Amino acid sequence: MDLLKTKDFIINWIEDYAQINHIQSLIIGVSGGIDSALTSTLCAMTKLNTIIVSIPIHQNKKELDNAQKHIKWLLKTYPNTKSTTIDLSKLNDQYTATIPNEYQSDMGLINSRARMRMMTLYQIASSTNGIVVGTGNQIEDFEIGFFTKYGDGGVDISPIADLKKSEVKKLAIYCGIISNIIKAPPTDGLWQDGRTDEDQIGATYEELEWAMNCKNSKNLAGRKKEVFNIYMKLKKRNHHKMIPVPVCKIPKKLRN
Repeated sequence: MDLLKTKDFIINWIEDYAQINHIQSLIIGVSGGIDSALTSTLCAMTKLNTIIVSIPIHQNKKELDNAQKHIKWLLKTYPNTKSTTIDLSKLNDQYTATIPNEYQSDMGLINSRARMRMMTLYQIASSTNGIVVGTGNQIEDFEIGFFTKYGDGGVDISPIADLKKSEVKKLAIYCGIISNIIKAPPTDGLWQDGRTDEDQIGATYEELEWAMNCKNSKNLAGRKKEVFNIYMKLKKRNHHKMIPVPVCKIPKKLRN
């Protein structure tokens, strides 16, 4: 992977999209993870107005500290960047309290947190003639669907969605992102107990990349078989997230 050319290609791609669509600002939510750190850095490198947003909702302190350190680095390094922090913890608590007990669901409420963050990013985008920039990588967005539908999946462009996690890490190091984030376990910043992406998935991103490229699964055993099954289960279960919304097409004969 040619890191310099890849970095420049993504930056030019963002710039071209913004120019063609008369976009004045780029809005990126950061969680303290490597994906959002890389995406926000690439956006800052475009020299376009870049707004970095931290949206904690009872977020783990270590993750929040990493996000703030990254934001400070961006503000110091790129004069076209600015930041804001919007804490939605109270709003989340009020929302949770209004949901009847029969409809309470831990995963549902976690997904609601992601959707609250998405709404906040679009509020900022609407007031600045901006777009919301996605931070998902290839494995999450197009292989196992590890994102919230209409949450972190609700974006206008996805600059790093064709990069594997290993490629994200290499490019992040090349772009000078702080070591705390490079070394930190990948996280979506949604769980108060600090569980990582890999805790939730049941496999590491390195293992998932192997499964993605596995050509023959017939003779797998042990951990390899387990990982491949995890990969295929998630790919099947989350398929609906990774395709356009199904549309019921009315036959012409019914219109006559």
